[in-house]
Amino acid sequence: MELPAHLRTLAGVGVEVTVNVEAPVTVRSILDAIEARYPVLRGTIRDYGTEQRRPFLRFFACEQDWSHERPDAPLPDAVASGAEPFMVVGAISGGEQVDVRGQRLEVRG
Repeated sequence: MELPAHLRTLAGVGVEVTVNVEAPVTVRSILDAIEARYPVLRGTIRDYGTEQRRPFLRFFACEQDWSHERPDAPLPDAVASGAEPFMVVGAISGGEQVDVRGQRLEVRG
């Protein structure tokens, strides 16, 4: 799992965080595991009561936006196996255009 810089700082972790999740691997099960391991993150990624995603955060898996999918929808096998990360991405405004992996995009005319 990858977290945006402000949440990494809050939790005191590096870019990638590993959590163990039993099948089926879903957005909900990953967030439950990360909040259990790092209680300081409770309420920062999703609302305490409603468990709705916080504004200005997006969820990505296998280069696809999972932000509006059902939280109990199974994530791709590549995420479940650990081959691909599940990413929580903070809002990006202005500045350079980058893709979800932080690679600079070339902008033409």
